[in-house]
Amino acid sequence: MADKRDYYEVLGLSKGADEAEIKKAYRSMAKKYHPDMNPGNAEAEAKFKEVNEAYAVLSDPDKKAQYDQYGHAAFDQTSGGGGYGGFGGFSDFGDIGDIFGSIFGGGFGGGRQNRNAPMRGEDVMAKVTITFEEAVFGVKQDVSYSRIQKCSDCGGSGAAKGTSAETCSACRGSGQRVITQRIGGMAFQSTTTCDACKGKGKIIKEPCSNCRGKGFVKVNKKYAVSIPAGINDGQRLTIRGQGCDGRNGGPAGDLIITVNVKPHAFFERDGFNIYCDVPLTVAEATLGAEIEIPTLEGNQKFTIPEGTQGGTEFTLKQKGVPFINNPNRRGDLIFTTVIEIPKGLNEKQKEHMRAFAESCKESNYSKKNGFFKRIFDKK
Repeated sequence: MADKRDYYEVLGLSKGADEAEIKKAYRSMAKKYHPDMNPGNAEAEAKFKEVNEAYAVLSDPDKKAQYDQYGHAAFDQTSGGGGYGGFGGFSDFGDIGDIFGSIFGGGFGGGRQNRNAPMRGEDVMAKVTITFEEAVFGVKQDVSYSRIQKCSDCGGSGAAKGTSAETCSACRGSGQRVITQRIGGMAFQSTTTCDACKGKGKIIKEPCSNCRGKGFVKVNKKYAVSIPAGINDGQRLTIRGQGCDGRNGGPAGDLIITVNVKPHAFFERDGFNIYCDVPLTVAEATLGAEIEIPTLEGNQKFTIPEGTQGGTEFTLKQKGVPFINNPNRRGDLIFTTVIEIPKGLNEKQKEHMRAFAESCKESNYSKKNGFFKRIFDKK
């Protein structure tokens, strides 16, 4: 036992390392020295064996406790420590097998993944562009896309009509072959894709002429999608089962549609409310007026009060966007007044404007007078 390295040293750990640290160190070392990574390297093979021996002890709480107390003597039958018959006597490789499966993707100790199990089809992405009004009120629109589906000629088997695929004799239909490697007194097993059938588990002697033996073909589809009222730009709709067909009896994927909404000429949307600017003449803003406000459902009359200032916001309730999951509830239309100053006045119009300005008093311009009053009060 004098020539054996300390198990903690083998894994690059200090005494007292916990279970997680031991497992992490083992993963790293096992991958580094694994024979598949170092073919024909005798030194790596020896270290690989040493790493597994150390982990077999330190990963077991009982064995670890004995090793911490007695060292290597705990497992030396000649030392009176009870022993486990050397490393070759350990039989519980369950945890090591799990770790090897995650590192190399194959079965240590014979575990396999069934590559011919049912697999869900891939999702398909598509886009559709609609108008602002269509997004608000909803619309039904055709969406064109491509998907992978079972070949109609062979039903997905890949074999020509009147024939069928045969079970691969090399892997017996599993699509995988088990490779056994012996290192010292241990046997390690790993799985690899069957070369004969390329992992399919079946051999097609007469391929289908339509799909060339693949069992699947790419087709162009058109789907009439109902876009709900209230959808927003960039939102996605998921149509279940309209994506690519699954394999080995698995379910089809989904069709995922991204909705792009064209901008409106003067409406803007924020959540379920819509906004716009409404221009007023100086006379309308000063005297008040009944004007027409554009909505998504036509113009609506609205009374502007006397003395309305530019930048004033008014709200038309329930004239916005319907809630996507509650079409009976809607947002509002909020419009902002913009006072339009007349241009290109003739001399007579200017004369009337001067007369109007001279007739106004300071009390008619509370904001202007308040502005200058604040300036002068600071002096």
